[in-house]
Order: sequence, then C-alpha cells, then structure tokens
Amino acid sequence: MEIGIVGLPNVGKSSLFNALTKAGAQASNFPFTTIEPNVGVVSVPDKRLEFLTTTFSSAKTVPATIKFVDIAGLVKGASQGEGLGNKFLSHIRSVDAIVEVVRVFDDPNVIHVHGGVDPDSDISTINTELLLADLEQATKSLESLNKNKSKDPHTFEGIKLLEKAIELFNNDIPLRTKPDLVQELKEFQFLSAKPLLYVANTSEGSADITAIKKHAETEGAGVIAINVKAENEIVELPEAEQVEFRTELGLKSGLDEVIKAGYELLGLITFLTAGPDESRAWTITKGTKAPQAAGKIHTDFEHGFIRAQVYAFEDLKKYGSEKAIRDAGRLRSEGKEYTVADGDVVEFLFNV
Repeated sequence: MEIGIVGLPNVGKSSLFNALTKAGAQASNFPFTTIEPNVGVVSVPDKRLEFLTTTFSSAKTVPATIKFVDIAGLVKGASQGEGLGNKFLSHIRSVDAIVEVVRVFDDPNVIHVHGGVDPDSDISTINTELLLADLEQATKSLESLNKNKSKDPHTFEGIKLLEKAIELFNNDIPLRTKPDLVQELKEFQFLSAKPLLYVANTSEGSADITAIKKHAETEGAGVIAINVKAENEIVELPEAEQVEFRTELGLKSGLDEVIKAGYELLGLITFLTAGPDESRAWTITKGTKAPQAAGKIHTDFEHGFIRAQVYAFEDLKKYGSEKAIRDAGRLRSEGKEYTVADGDVVEFLFNV
C-alpha cells in the first residue's frame, strides 16, 4: 500500500510523516520546507506475525509494508502557479490513497499560511486544487482523444467518460463519489478518484472536528484525529515506554490508526504464510479468490494452483500447533472458488 500525504504548509504534514516513519524528514515553521517528496517505507505492525514466527521458529519474519510519500504544501491558486505550483502533485499520481492533514490545533508560534485556523476553508482550498489538477489532466487527455477519434473508433467511449469526469470536476465533485466511473477511468490516476483519509491534527483541547467529518461524509472519505506533536514525542521513546505512556494517557498509536483506516478505505485484508524458513504477511483485496492470493506470492502459484490448505490464525492460538488443528478437524482443503479471509494461514499446493 502506498499513501500520499497532502495539506497546506505548516499543518503538520512532515511532522505526521516523521511520526509514521521515524524517517526524520525536515519539518520547520516555514512554508514550502518540503519541495522534493519525502518517502518512507514502514512495516505494518501485526502481532499475529510475531506469534507465527515464535510457533514455527521461523528464520525470517517478513511483515507487510506501507510507503508514505510526503509532498510540498499546497496553497490557494497552486494550479495557477502560486506557491510552488501544483507540478509536484505528479509525485502522488500513483499512490493508492491520499491522507489529507488538516490543522485543528491553534498555536500562535506556528504561522498559518492563510492567516488563521479554519479547517473548513483549508479543506476546500486543498480539494479545489486537487480537482483543478484533475480538470487540467482530463482536458488535455480529452483534446488528445478528439484528435485521434477518426483513426480509432474505440476512442469514442473514452471521450464520453472523460466528458463525464470533466463535468464532475467543474461542479466541485470528486470522482471517488462515482465508483463505477473511477473503475472506467482508472488508467488516468485522477487524484480525486483515490480513497481519501482526513487526519485532523489536534492538540489538547482542540478536538472539534465537526467540519472535517461533514466533508468526509459528503465525499465518501474517512477521518481520524491525531495529536501529531504528542505522537512525535512518543515515538522517540523506547518501545516499552511508548506502550506504558499510551496506556496512561489513553492514546492509540498514530501509525496503527492510519493503517487501520487505510485498510478499511482500500478494502484490504491480510493472509499469512508460515514455516521454518519464514513467516510472512500478505496484503490482498477483500473478496480475493485463493488462486489470485497465491499469485501474490508467485505467478507460478496462481497458474498451477491445485488447492489451498487453510486454517484460521485464531485456531492456531487456541490449539497450539498445526497437528492439533488437523486433529481437531479445523484444517481445511479449499479449491479455486475459496475466498481468502483476513487472518487465514495458508499453504498453497500447485503444479509448476
């Protein structure tokens, strides 16, 4: 999973990136600190994987990963060249989802690029720039198709689809609100088509995120609140102290919250493989059939799929070993039509 982080300057984008990745991206009280994108890859925390590694005495543990891309702050008029312009939006064309950081905290020592804290206005500014970037791309693509329509009759369908998208963009409607159109225009990687998660950057006593929730409801987006400053302070502590600190203050892990919300937005689940060589987590889309899940490991597994030996991770915790699971009749042999479930521990049988 790859996630792009966007927002106005000085809302805490790079600070959130640092908290999520511990990569030490530069974060300063100046607009446009981030020019080139910061990129960090983090492991997805999964206690099930730790249990499998111990149970099977695995030589290696391979977690699922998430890539975070933090791009320069946007300002009103970026599409017309204000600030740094919107050219750097190309850095997140290929991401799977977008995290939009919205400033809720009020701190006189941290300037606001538009003069004051206003989540509703900030969201409108960012979303308008994303839509304008999509509009520019769609318009150019439409012009190109119109030039070639006499040579290729298949372009007529593409023209109709782009015209529908342009109508949405002109009416400030993100493409993600039209799932069918998103699929048909997938190749264009429109920014407003991507699943969106609002991260409200709060502080103590600044937890009113009503305006953000309203936007999320109308746009089919998710929303979570994170005190980014506190999160950065916590992740600098040793791991044992982090757990103790979070327990005392009742704070959840920001990384866990973003990952959970990201998986829900993208409809993702995790299946597991385990053995003496390695225990590994694999990320797939909900509804994936067994052969396609096998293909995540290697294309030969999918092409030569015979069956899958499957049991639930919770059964391993309950019975303690694969032999005990088998003796209890909880080990299943599944065919090509089996839909892999979250937490399935799978061994694929195949012909090369």
